[in-house]
Amino acid sequence: MHNNSISNLLDLKGIYVKNIRKNDHNTKIYLESKPQPSTCPSCKQITSRVHDYRNQVIKDLPMFGKHTFLILRKRRYSCTCGKRFYEKYHFLPRYHRMTNRLAAYICHKLGDCISVTMVANELNLSPTTVTRVFDHLSYPRPHSMPTVLSIDEFKGNTEYGKYQCTLVDVKKKRIIDVLPDRKQDYLIEYFSSIPRYERNKVKYFVSDMWKQYAELARIYFPNAKIIIDKYHFIRQVSWAIENVRKRVQKTMPSHLRKYFKRSRKIILKRNNKLSVDENIQLENMLYYNEDLRQAYLLKEHFFNICHMDKYSEQRKEFSDWIKIAESQAIPEFKTCLKTYRNWYKEILNAFKYGYTNGVTEGYNNKIKVLKRVSYGVKNFKRFRNRILHTTR
Repeated sequence: MHNNSISNLLDLKGIYVKNIRKNDHNTKIYLESKPQPSTCPSCKQITSRVHDYRNQVIKDLPMFGKHTFLILRKRRYSCTCGKRFYEKYHFLPRYHRMTNRLAAYICHKLGDCISVTMVANELNLSPTTVTRVFDHLSYPRPHSMPTVLSIDEFKGNTEYGKYQCTLVDVKKKRIIDVLPDRKQDYLIEYFSSIPRYERNKVKYFVSDMWKQYAELARIYFPNAKIIIDKYHFIRQVSWAIENVRKRVQKTMPSHLRKYFKRSRKIILKRNNKLSVDENIQLENMLYYNEDLRQAYLLKEHFFNICHMDKYSEQRKEFSDWIKIAESQAIPEFKTCLKTYRNWYKEILNAFKYGYTNGVTEGYNNKIKVLKRVSYGVKNFKRFRNRILHTTR
C-alpha cells in the first residue's frame, strides 16, 4: 500500500517503488516494473524472454526543494529473431534520460522572460540540455492573415542582421510571426509566398513612417487601408517645439535662464495638466519669444485635434492646422509639415479608424527584456521560437 501510494504520487503507471534514499541535496527513488509480454520492434512477435537488467538514472522534477533522480531497473527482452530491446515506459521516451514531465516543465518555464541558465540551475541541468529540449518546439508560419495587420522592427542582432520584424494581429493582440530581416527583398519574398486570397483579408495595415512598409502594403495588401501609428506622427510636433525651445534657450541672457530650468517638461506637458507654478513659468517663457509662443499654440492645437471624437472635425482641423503652421514659417516645423504632407492620407486613416502599433510596441518591449536576460540570441530560429513561445 505504501509503495502504491508513492507510485500514485509520482504518477508512474505499472511501476512500483523499491527504495528511497535522501540526502541534503537530492532524492533518489529506486523503481522496478512488473514483467509483461512485449512486442519485438523487428519481427512484431510477442516475447516474454528476459535477456538482462540494467539500471538507468533518470532526472525528474525537483521535489520538496531537492533534485530528484529515478533509478529505474530496466528490463531487456530477447526475441527468437535475435533482436534485443528494452520494454517501453509511458513516462520516458526512447534514448532519453529525463522524464516527459521534466521536458514539459522546461518548456513551461521558458514561456517566461527568464534565461536558459536560470532554468538549468533550477532543474539541475546544463544550459545545453535545456536548449536542446526547447529546440524540439517549432512554431510554423501563419496559415491565415488577420483583418488588422501591424508590422514593426526591433533590434535583434541575429545572424541575419541587425533588425528583425514582428507581424502582429492587432485585434487578437498576438504575434503571428517574426521575420529575420526587414529589408525589402526579403519582405517581398515573404509576402509573395502568402496566397493572394489570404492577403486580401487584411483590411488595415498599421506601420511607422518607413516608406518601404507602405509600398509593400499597396502591392501585397490591396484591400488594406494604410494607417500610420499615432506615436510616430505625434512626436513630429514634439520634436519641432523641442527644437524651438533649444534655439530660444541658447539666445537668452543668463538672468533669464532660470525660467527655462527643466523647461522641456513644461513645454511638452498639456496645458490643462500644468500646476499653478508651472503655468507662471510657462508664461514667462512664452512672453520672451514669439516663435516659442506660436510653436506652443500649434502644439496645443494639434493635441486637441488628436483627442477630437468626430473624424469629420479632425480632418478639417488637421488640414487647417497644416496651413496655419505653414503661415507661421517657424524653421523647426519645416520637417514636420513636409512629413504631414507626404503622409496626409495615412494620418487621416489613423484618425478615422483608430488602430495603432501599441500592441506591437508592447511586444517589442517584451522582446527587449527577453534579449537582455538572455544576453542576446544569435540563432534566429531559436530566438523566433522563444519569442512566439513567450507571447502565447
